[in-house]
Order: sequence, then C-alpha cells, then structure tokens
Amino acid sequence: MSENEETSGGVVGRIAGKAKETAGSALGNEELAREGRLQQASVDQEREARQEAAEAHRRESEAQLEAERDETQHERERLQAEQAEKEREERIERERAQAEQKAAAEAAQKEQAAEAQRRVGESAADAQEQHARIERAEDASEAVRLEQEARRAEARADAVDPEGKS
Repeated sequence: MSENEETSGGVVGRIAGKAKETAGSALGNEELAREGRLQQASVDQEREARQEAAEAHRRESEAQLEAERDETQHERERLQAEQAEKEREERIERERAQAEQKAAAEAAQKEQAAEAQRRVGESAADAQEQHARIERAEDASEAVRLEQEARRAEARADAVDPEGKS
C-alpha cells in the first residue's frame, strides 16, 4: 500500500473511503476509486474484527462464568456432603451414647433386682433358720417334758412296786 492508501478507521475512515471512491469514479481515477473501496473494506474488516473480538470476549466471559458456577456448584455439593457426613456421625454418636445409657440403666436395674432377690432369699433363709431354732427349742422342751414325765411315771411305778427296780 502507498501512503495514499493508508486508511483511518471508524466512521470517519468509512466516510473518507466513500468520498475517495465517489471522487475517483466521478473523475475517472480508478486508482482513487480503488483506494476508497479498500479504505471502506478495511474499516469494515476492522469493525468486524472488533465485533468478533468483543463476541469472543463475551463468550470467554460466559465460559469463565459458567466454569465458576460449576466450581461453586461442586463446592456446594462437597460442603453439603461434608455436612451430611458430620450430621450422620453426630447421630451415630448420639445413638451410641443412648444405647450405652440404656445398657447401663438395664444393668443397674438387673443388679438392683438381683440384690432384692438376694435379700429376699436371705430373709427366707433367716426365717427358716428361726423356724428351725424354734422347732428345736420346742423339741428340746418336749423332750425335757417327756423325760420329766417319764421320771415321774418311773417314780410312781417305783412307789407302786418298789421291788421292780433293776
């Protein structure tokens, strides 16, 4: 391109290109008309390039935003899973503690029942022992009474038959 073919961009460059093309056509200067068309085409290409760059930037921003949304969603899901796991572990720990408390309470209740049964058994044994002592005392008393009665009977018999002594 020559110095004459250098173009300026934007609306001014487009107008300048159109003016060159029109002037070149009107004057029969094909070189000037060609330069005008080239300037217009260059401005159009610059505009399209800017639009494509802007579109590419927009798409890149959207892609980055979508990637950030995906990352945020994955992080949210990870945190939810982490929270759910924590809550599950806490629930398991509560249930374990409740089971231990229940087992301890049942063990204490069984121990109390066993102690009560042991006391009842001891009371029954004490009562039987007391009853046996009373029976032995009654038997001993009866034996003494019978022995005394036998001595009296023997004494009466001796009084009736003094020779029957052996």
